[in-house]
Amino acid sequence: MRAGGLRVCIHRWTSDELEESRMRPLWNSSLYVVAGFLVVGAPALVSGQVADPDATRFENAMATFARYDAKNSFPADATVFVGSSSIVGWDTGDRFPGMPLINRGFGGSQMSDLVHYVEETVLRYTPRTVVVYEGDNDTSAGKRSQQLLEDYQEFVEAVLTAQPSTRVVILSIKPSLARWNVWPEMQASNAAIEAYSQTDARVDFVDVGTAMLGVDGLPRPELFVGDGLHMTPAGYDVWDEIVMEALMPGGMHARHMAGQGVGH
Repeated sequence: MRAGGLRVCIHRWTSDELEESRMRPLWNSSLYVVAGFLVVGAPALVSGQVADPDATRFENAMATFARYDAKNSFPADATVFVGSSSIVGWDTGDRFPGMPLINRGFGGSQMSDLVHYVEETVLRYTPRTVVVYEGDNDTSAGKRSQQLLEDYQEFVEAVLTAQPSTRVVILSIKPSLARWNVWPEMQASNAAIEAYSQTDARVDFVDVGTAMLGVDGLPRPELFVGDGLHMTPAGYDVWDEIVMEALMPGGMHARHMAGQGVGH
């Protein structure tokens, strides 16, 4: 169902940009597509849930991924980074050197969009690990924690049903200057998703938000660009340290599995 009040922000790739992406090492394939349709004031359904935006608005983005994939190969057992604009803006190739990875962020997306395109963005690569960031746009559009949790569950179950040995790393919804008014709901969603992650040793929840708050408990301004939403390199520096620790052997995942009595 198409939600009303759409504001379009589209980045059109130039031939030079696409050629540059094709020249990157195949073990570190990072093609980003920003096809952001930010949903503002989406209408509520009778059930109290907010209507999902029309996922087909990302068909061009998926077609761009497919064209790139047709001309390139990808590493086995890669880590796929997927999600909204915070993933798009993350220069994962440079920030995680030596790690076989694929970046399939598409800006403006919600978790319902990722569920819709799980095959195109995740499953086709048969990844060892999936790092996912969604929920920012969902909460801004009015979705409450239960609705977002259900979308996360659908995504995780789709991944683990198709590829049972894959690990899913969920990044918490970040606080920001622009969306501070909905931070309490984001916290509720984070708590619900973290609790869900504890039910399966293959799923980890990584808190990237606490370190983005200052001693006053407010978002640190230096971590955000002028719109107060998207992150500066300093913001990604914070994420790099946290996520790298979570992905390394002996990091968060090993402790999670040990706590559930699961051997390596």
